[in-house]
Order: sequence, then structure tokens, then C-alpha cells
Amino acid sequence: MTRNALVRVKICGLRTPEQVAQAADAGAAYVGFVFFPPSPRSIALDAAAAAALAAPPGVAKVALVVDASDAELDALLKHVPIDILQLHGHESPARVADVRVRHGLPVMKAVGVAGPGDLAALDNYARVADQLLIDAKPPKGADRPGGNAVAFDWTLIAGRRWPVPWMLAGGLNPDNVAEAIRLTGARQVDVSSGVERAPGDKDPARVAAFIKAARAESDVPPTVSAAR
Repeated sequence: MTRNALVRVKICGLRTPEQVAQAADAGAAYVGFVFFPPSPRSIALDAAAAAALAAPPGVAKVALVVDASDAELDALLKHVPIDILQLHGHESPARVADVRVRHGLPVMKAVGVAGPGDLAALDNYARVADQLLIDAKPPKGADRPGGNAVAFDWTLIAGRRWPVPWMLAGGLNPDNVAEAIRLTGARQVDVSSGVERAPGDKDPARVAAFIKAARAESDVPPTVSAAR
């Protein structure tokens, strides 16, 4: 069997240079910084700048923002060396396209999924975003759109593909990421709370275990195969 590329892992919600270095050393392809104050993983611009500088070449630095204004994005990008903007709010496809053009950076759009009715949005955003992040819809009453340790029914997207790269998120941890990859065929996965000792406090051992478990599935085809 031809060997597939290693599953690429994004460790999100990092807050210190040490956490960034540990994630990169463990094999993370992306490191994420949260710029959304309600989140316990939110980081200030100065701290994010210092943390981002700890990422070695080849590791993509991702800024997670929620319905950010142009002024807020300008300030962020002026202070922090970012490679990808992750839009995790209610941004419309038109807004995604505008951000992409205005700031000249790749845009990853997060889309929440809870049932079959949510899948059409993935097709719509795939036309304007550089990547999709397929996340679980937040629970009712949640004060943040992600990082809630909630998974969705992975079989909803089993065998589906889009014209842009996509990443699986939502409730992943070292114990279930292999199953999630087998069911969906994901080649990229995102984790935040699933590798923490406490909200915002990443556990290096869990980070390493998560990446090891994800990479172990690099040669395994998805359990379910269906034409899109």
C-alpha cells in the first residue's frame, strides 16, 4: 500500500513560548492562538507575539478570532507574526472572502456541525476559504464557539471531500482521535481542551500522546467510503 502523508495536527489555545516549543517538538504542524476574551485560552497581543516567535520554521501560526472587525485584525497582524487567520464566528462567505483579500493571508473558516442540515454550509464556505475547520456546534448557552470538549456525529462527514483542505475538530483527545480519523478520513485534526490539565494549561504528555495517536492512523483508510 502506498504510504499516505502523516496526519497534520493543530494544537490550539497555546499561551506561552514554552507551550509552542513543546507542541512543535512533539510534531505539531500548526500552533493556534485564541484572540477571544471569553475563552480561558485567550491571549493578549504582546504575549502572543512572544509565543509565536517560538514556533520553528515550517510550523504554521494560526490566529483564532470571532467576528473580528477590520480594525481588530489590523492590530493583531501588526503585533503578531501570523500565517493563517481562523474565523470562528458567524462570518458570512462574503466576509470570509473580504478578509482573505484585505489581509493577504490564507483564511480557515470554522463551521459548526450538529446534523445533516449543517453540511450545506461547508460547501458554501469551501468556495471562498482556503481551508475548512469542521467543528461541533457549541452546546446551548455556551459563551464561546469552540473549545467546549464536545464532539459531533463523525459519520455525518465520512467519505465526504471538499475542494479545499479541511480539518476535524470538536471533542478530540488522545483516546478518540484515532477513531475519529478512521471514521472521517480526516488528514488534519485540531485539539485544544483535549490535551489540557486545566482550561488553558496544556499537558505536554497529552499533546505528545495526541500527535502519536493521530499519526498512527496515517496508513489507515476511512471506515466508511461514500461519494460526495
